[in-house]
Amino acid sequence: MDIATQIVGDILIVKLIGELDMHSVPGFRDKIIKVMDNNLLKHLVLNLKEVRFIDSSGLGAILGRYRYLNKKGGRVLLVGLKPQVAKIFKMAGILKIMKVYDSEKLAVQELDEGGLKNA
Repeated sequence: MDIATQIVGDILIVKLIGELDMHSVPGFRDKIIKVMDNNLLKHLVLNLKEVRFIDSSGLGAILGRYRYLNKKGGRVLLVGLKPQVAKIFKMAGILKIMKVYDSEKLAVQELDEGGLKNA
């Protein structure tokens, strides 16, 4: 799994490429925690356009970040789910608590332009 990060204000944008499974979750989790804690970031945008597969450990890692950030008043937004990944997220109930956007730009705008006021 390749992980690219970008910081925009108090938002961490993470672009994942490959598979988010039991083998890649520790690196994914460690990288996100390190970058968010070192930069005091509040929100997470996960770009999953290039994620081909996700298993229960991947879902668990994303839910863990959601719970952690939610307690601190932050949010996790998703970008570009492939149909097979979207199906897994829907079955797990994640789409009831996290919104999906077509682009990183739209997700960041949601956070910048009042999406938090309505949350």
